[in-house]
Order: sequence, then C-alpha cells, then structure tokens
Amino acid sequence: MRLNARRQPIRLGLAILLGSALAVPLGTASAGAGTRTIVLVRHGQYREGVPADPEIGPGLTELGREQGRKTAARIAGSKTKIDAMYASPMARARETAAIIAQALGIEPEIVPDLAECTPPTIRADITVRHTKGEMDSCRTALDRDFERFFRPTAGPDSTVLLVCHGNVIRYLAGRTIGLGPTLWLNLSIAHASLTTVQVKSGGMQLISLGDSGHLPPDLVTFANPSRPDSSAAPK
Repeated sequence: MRLNARRQPIRLGLAILLGSALAVPLGTASAGAGTRTIVLVRHGQYREGVPADPEIGPGLTELGREQGRKTAARIAGSKTKIDAMYASPMARARETAAIIAQALGIEPEIVPDLAECTPPTIRADITVRHTKGEMDSCRTALDRDFERFFRPTAGPDSTVLLVCHGNVIRYLAGRTIGLGPTLWLNLSIAHASLTTVQVKSGGMQLISLGDSGHLPPDLVTFANPSRPDSSAAPK
C-alpha cells in the first residue's frame, strides 16, 4: 500500500542503498491466512529542551501539527480501510495520532512498548548517553512490538497504523530486511513520514521507508527546534 503518493519521497534513505531489492520478499513471518500491512507513522516535529513531563515529553510545534494534518489527509484520501491504530504514550505521538484519528474516525490504542527509546547501536557518540541496561531494555520492548505486529493476520487482509518515533521505526524497519540490529541509525526518516511493511505467510517486504511525498518542501523536517517554538506552519 503506497497511500496514493503524489511525488517521490524527499529522501529515499534505504531505497538509495538497496534499490530494487526492496521489492523482494525478505525476512520470515509466522504462518497466517491474510496479508497484514503495517504503516508506521513518525510523529510531527516537537520542541526539545522545554519543560515537560519526563515520562511523556513535550508536544508538537505548530509546524508539527500541520505535518500531522497533511499526513492525516494523505491516509484518509487513500481510501484504504484502516482496521486499527496504535500509538506511543508520548505526547508528540499521541497528539499526532489524535489528528489522524479525527480524520479517520478511529480511536488509537496506546501501546507503552512503542515509546521512544534507544536500542543498542555501534555509534559511540550515542552509546555514551545511555546505559547498557537502558539500551537492552529498549531492544527487548521493540522486539515485542515486532513479534506482536509483524505477522500475517489470522483472517482477512488488514491494515494497521503505528504512530510512534524515529528510533522505533528505524529499528523495526531494519528488522524487516535483516539489517543488523545495531545498524538502525544508518536509516533516516522525516517527521510525519510513512514507512510501510507488508507481512504475508511467506515473508515480509519493506514497501516504503520514510515516505514524505505528501509534505511540501517547507514542511519536511528531520530534527527538532531546541528552544520554545517560534515557527509557524505556512497558511
């Protein structure tokens, strides 16, 4: 499912590296009758370095809310039936999910294991910020996500949305193509982008990674402002 992209993604990330290999079934999946399509939605831009509940973090900037509205319109306009939506408990993901929910008329289920965290990585500049226990705990949670969602359906084909975070999406997308579990930082995805995976009884395919084709260039962001929001989305 490509959700009616109007243009190519701004950054193709892994597609540049692997090209047509992305169309080849990769990985394995438990037996099931139907195809499950998983659309992983990264939250919109948010503020860093501002006072916020440490458990749920800060909310979206106005630009991030506009990104969320564009993403909601993309999904709703595709006419694809969304069977369920799941979201991280963190504020930026919940706010993004709420925008999408309003467009689709479907309520998200909050899944604690979808919260942002940092799994093990080969990047020393990242590992110095976290304890081994924190990173191992993150990987365990994300592996639970993979086992829960990345399997065929027991019945008819279905499509689910996971509204979550950059680290979460990169780790899970990497697992679908057999990328080493510490190499997820080699992938890059924009705020409010769509990453799509299809899981069948014979395996799984990464259909798209970080598709931001529904966002105009001035709404494509990867990083977050570190001071109180002074930006506003274009009218």
